[in-house]
Amino acid sequence: MTKLAGKTAVVAGGGKNLGGLVSRHLAGLGANVVVHYNSPSSEAEARETAAAVEAAGGKALLFQGDLTAPAKVTELFDAAVAEFGGVDVAVNTVGKVLRKPILETSEEEYDSMLDINAKAAYFFIKEAGRTLNDDGTLITIVTALLGAFTDGYSTYAGGKSPVEHFNRAAAKEFGVRGISVNAIAPGPMDTPFFYGQETPERVEFHKSQGMGNRLTFIEDIAPIVDFLSTDGHWITGQTLFANGGYTTR
Repeated sequence: MTKLAGKTAVVAGGGKNLGGLVSRHLAGLGANVVVHYNSPSSEAEARETAAAVEAAGGKALLFQGDLTAPAKVTELFDAAVAEFGGVDVAVNTVGKVLRKPILETSEEEYDSMLDINAKAAYFFIKEAGRTLNDDGTLITIVTALLGAFTDGYSTYAGGKSPVEHFNRAAAKEFGVRGISVNAIAPGPMDTPFFYGQETPERVEFHKSQGMGNRLTFIEDIAPIVDFLSTDGHWITGQTLFANGGYTTR
């Protein structure tokens, strides 16, 4: 499939896990991919993803940086434009999970969680709006907890929830240029980030709430990014709950 042939995608957190699979999928659709990764510790995985992008026939550009600094987000998109001449698809998979009671949460933890999950997302949306070509696509990964009523995840769900409002405004503001803006809300995902926050008993409970008695797989989410970037482009301003019935609203 070459529905994105000649197009360029920027994938924040695109070196591993869900972001790595999204990078590979978009390359499989014909896109060149800017593979962002946060820190040197994940460089090896990002390089593997970049190699997979090029094996699929696309060109890859690696970019390392902490996107909680707005200037670094600007650099990311400027690098994409300099290398490929423009951006057509922007996907932000960056996020940080913390399960901790409110009474035990420090100011430092609060600031970190909101910086990563809300601030970085806001400036990613801003810079995507600045650089995306007309008829482009902007997608942010959020969480099914936006439709849940539970304990422990105040700073995670709270940090992701503003993205819906950022997206709605951006969908109206960027829509005049044909740019679609959406969020995807997976359920608890079968990745290392999830297991570090939960007990084995809670993992089994979360599995029991999803269709097929399982967690969300990254393979469930990447095809939705593909769809929104191609045939589903007319969908905009939405949060798509993709979690096997784990929750809705």
